[in-house]
Amino acid sequence: MQDELTQTSAPVTAPNLLPLYEESARIMTICNACRFCEGHCAVFPAMEQRLTFDRETVDYLANLCHQCGACYQHCQYADPHEFNVNVPRVFAEVRHSSYAHYAWPKGMAWAIRNAGRFTILTTLLATAFFLLGVTLSGDQSSEGVGFYAVISHNTMVTIFSFVGWLILLVWYFSIRSFWLTTALPGIFNIPLPVYRRAMVSILTLKNLDGGHGHGCYQQGEVASQLRRVFHQMTMYGFLFCFVATSLGTIYHYGLSAPAPYDWLTAPKFFGVTGGVSLLVGCAGLWWCRRSTEQAIETEDGGLGNSLIGLLFFTSLTGLALPLLKGTEYLAIILCLHLGFVLALFLNFAWGKFMHSIYRCVALLASEYEKLRQ
Repeated sequence: MQDELTQTSAPVTAPNLLPLYEESARIMTICNACRFCEGHCAVFPAMEQRLTFDRETVDYLANLCHQCGACYQHCQYADPHEFNVNVPRVFAEVRHSSYAHYAWPKGMAWAIRNAGRFTILTTLLATAFFLLGVTLSGDQSSEGVGFYAVISHNTMVTIFSFVGWLILLVWYFSIRSFWLTTALPGIFNIPLPVYRRAMVSILTLKNLDGGHGHGCYQQGEVASQLRRVFHQMTMYGFLFCFVATSLGTIYHYGLSAPAPYDWLTAPKFFGVTGGVSLLVGCAGLWWCRRSTEQAIETEDGGLGNSLIGLLFFTSLTGLALPLLKGTEYLAIILCLHLGFVLALFLNFAWGKFMHSIYRCVALLASEYEKLRQ
């Protein structure tokens, strides 16, 4: 079998990654012959369309994998069998490798490989930057009330607009590289039904149901929907916060109604609802990571926990701001909140947040393949 894999699998350029992709190709070859798990998730139907497993194919399949653990629990070739098939664990390592491989610029791959340190460093530097700015300006701005009296609206917009455009540039090149890997056509050449089916899978997290609707296997052979629920709370909490920010922009520029807003206004409603959802969802995901069976987990250098932590503490400090309005602690918490937000923005470009984008592209490619069958 090893000789066969050597002939059919394209070489991997990075020597230290060669064993990982050889192992992935070996496991996929076994799975393609067995096909017991073809109904579990999108990975196995996509796998069955292939005879060889080079790096691009493995990267695509690994980003389709949601690590629900169903295939590991149901596999007749898992440890202690001599084949030692463990798709969730190996694909988790491949995904980690793929985030660094498709990072742009290439030099920022180190931030993904050292995600925990990068997150701590950027959070400390960003918070220090805002604290220094507030200190030098005398903790007072003449442009508004509330936290705008600490740091002006124009200053915030200038800083985060620059970082936002940088993120969009990074996303363009990173997504373009992965998009080409999946062999998808141009975005306007994909039929609308494909987008619709992909969006259903994305918004419902269908591939976290274990293939039978009972959920993920975190602890042994008992399936649970908790991981799926916490993922949904995190995803929709983030989307609600994005809506709140967008509505705040419309209120500020379109309606000439700057913040702070009353509790019953739309920006505040979406912001508070999204923030609370993020707190619960992130706490739940952190618990899931700690309680998941170690056989399918892998060391990621803090990649997963860094995003969970940034989302959690961004929400926590954001929810604290209106409660501290008019107190001496407002300036400190605002600087800490903005520090978390800026570090989170950098995570959008060079952190675990990219997995959501690559997974969306992989799901889109999966639906496109089904259409062409």
